[in-house]
Amino acid sequence: MNIFLVGYMASGKSTVGRLLASRLRYNFIDLDSYIEEKEGVKIPEIFSKKGEIYFRKKEAFYLKEIAMENDKTVIALGGGTPCYGNNMEFLKTNDEAITIYLRLTIQELTERLSKEKENRPVVSHLKSLDELQEFIGKHLFERQFFYNQADIVLDANGYSPQKIVEKIVMALF
Repeated sequence: MNIFLVGYMASGKSTVGRLLASRLRYNFIDLDSYIEEKEGVKIPEIFSKKGEIYFRKKEAFYLKEIAMENDKTVIALGGGTPCYGNNMEFLKTNDEAITIYLRLTIQELTERLSKEKENRPVVSHLKSLDELQEFIGKHLFERQFFYNQADIVLDANGYSPQKIVEKIVMALF
């Protein structure tokens, strides 16, 4: 069984994923890091040189590769991964996959992203907290349809990564 963590950027997928993998004695893969390793360049460079369509095709390819070649692995997906192609459908029809949505409020996501805006090309151009919050609200509205298809929808608001791991373990077993 593989566990796929989905959610908006800065929802804690990678942090929680590492802790969860350690707790379950599973392997851990961050899909974005995996793509960068396989492609030999950072994701922003892929976007700027080859475009989003190329990236999304590669993302879907590597998602399937990871799912087929691994077992007992926690995989942190990119924020957009479930929303493109048939990625969420692929995960939902894979008997060896469990998807978990780490759900946070717009306010919590705004607070987290405001502290790391310069590391997030998608939001780095936004000037004010109001702009950031509006952007997240619109983006999250578009993506929630896909996120909410997860097998487990977990309220991660205000919880430490360790507490989220506990909640996941309780939900799984």
